[in-house]
Amino acid sequence: MHAPLTHFDAQGQAHMVDVGAKSPTHRVAVAQGLIHMQAATLERVRTGSAKKGDVLGVARLAGIMAAKKTSDLIPLCHPIALTRVALAFEVLADACTVRCVATAETVGPTGVEMEALTAVQVALLTIYDMCKAADRSMVMTDVKLLEKHGGQSGSFVAA
Repeated sequence: MHAPLTHFDAQGQAHMVDVGAKSPTHRVAVAQGLIHMQAATLERVRTGSAKKGDVLGVARLAGIMAAKKTSDLIPLCHPIALTRVALAFEVLADACTVRCVATAETVGPTGVEMEALTAVQVALLTIYDMCKAADRSMVMTDVKLLEKHGGQSGSFVAA
């Protein structure tokens, strides 16, 4: 049996979930995504020689900024006080891929999964934007929640 969708009321109308009665807890979410590109593009990213500059540095800042703006982008997300957002990049040369992992944390009544996922997506979009003049064939894949901890539902770790 599937859990009920919490963003719909008894009449089936979308609404913001009331988290007012929930106790604040430490919450962490980790998400990832990949961007595949041509080998020459990956080399520019790796060496910092792209025309627009430090691709991964700018993507890191874009991801952090995006996490902070998640409730402005996703209609039913609560604005939350983030205590930490971190992005890490791994260059996978053999696969011509950059892997982005975002971690978001808060102490509050609702989770940070959407903030971590938004950080990943915007970081990958920023890499695309900064490299598109050289490689329009880049593909973003495998954006997913890796783990989340805290709250009433406990922990989740992807298989």
